[in-house]
Amino acid sequence: MEKIVGALRVGVLAYPGCFASEVFGVPDLLTMAAHLAGPEQSGYEVTVVSPRRRVIASGGAAVAVSPLRQVDVLVVPGFELGPGLEVESMLAALTPEIAAIRAHAATGNGVVSICVGAFLLAEAGVLEGRRATTSWLFADELARRCPDTEVQAGQIVVTDTGVTTTAAFSAMYDFALELIRAHSGSEVARKAAHVALLDGARSSQAPYVDSRLLPTTGHEFSRRVMRQLDQNLAARYDLAVLARSLDVSTRTLLRRFADETGSSPLEYLQGSRVRRARHLLETTDLTVASISATVGYQDSGTFAALFARHIGRRPRDYRTVFRRRSV
Repeated sequence: MEKIVGALRVGVLAYPGCFASEVFGVPDLLTMAAHLAGPEQSGYEVTVVSPRRRVIASGGAAVAVSPLRQVDVLVVPGFELGPGLEVESMLAALTPEIAAIRAHAATGNGVVSICVGAFLLAEAGVLEGRRATTSWLFADELARRCPDTEVQAGQIVVTDTGVTTTAAFSAMYDFALELIRAHSGSEVARKAAHVALLDGARSSQAPYVDSRLLPTTGHEFSRRVMRQLDQNLAARYDLAVLARSLDVSTRTLLRRFADETGSSPLEYLQGSRVRRARHLLETTDLTVASISATVGYQDSGTFAALFARHIGRRPRDYRTVFRRRSV
């Protein structure tokens, strides 16, 4: 982000149903950074803005807002999505906010979305022709709605020509640290990360993905293949044997599975083995070699390389960060 002389004007766009924590998370960290930078450095002028006079955030929290004003960076928080809550109905109720985002983007100043706030940017036409990210849980939906946007589902923060999008919730701090680094310098960003107990080195959502939470494909054939592979996780992968167990040819198996899932049975098996390994690394004292064998790899080096390719961390590093300690 281009360095701005003087106080950086940051506006956070509050709207009905937005997450209150995502409204105040970035301002709080910027306040901390300003204290760490000291009075000799230009700080941050942060305002919570809205085209409405009254905003009730998700959970019923009332948010005090100021009228829309010109800012250097407009931050758009995410909103609640879950059973019975649809993107389409949410966006339909936020016409004033979408117009405000579009008008701000037209000035050429920075615009940022947190998590599914990316859907508001998309509705405002801001993401067209750009790279973007959002929560891994909703990345496929964003890609479906925005065919002209390159959705990089694995990334924590993506910036493309003045437009920044982030992954879910805590990724607002990854963005805020980048903003602090650009405006106040690397040393202030480092201090802010240390004081706030933040990991300033995250670059991928991969370690956090739980595919069990993703929508199912709804195709019976691929589900049968997946069940067969999951039930024989440690067995040697043999495409011909798998095809015979399903009474199809290998060619038919590969074609139908690809049609329904967009991937191959081997890719699914590797992902399933990694998911199982993650669980064992988080919850047991088994050695990496033992876990490797449990999920079908006698060569722990091969397993470690596969794990790192999927998750972005080596198994031992993953355990260090994600191990669940008993209380």
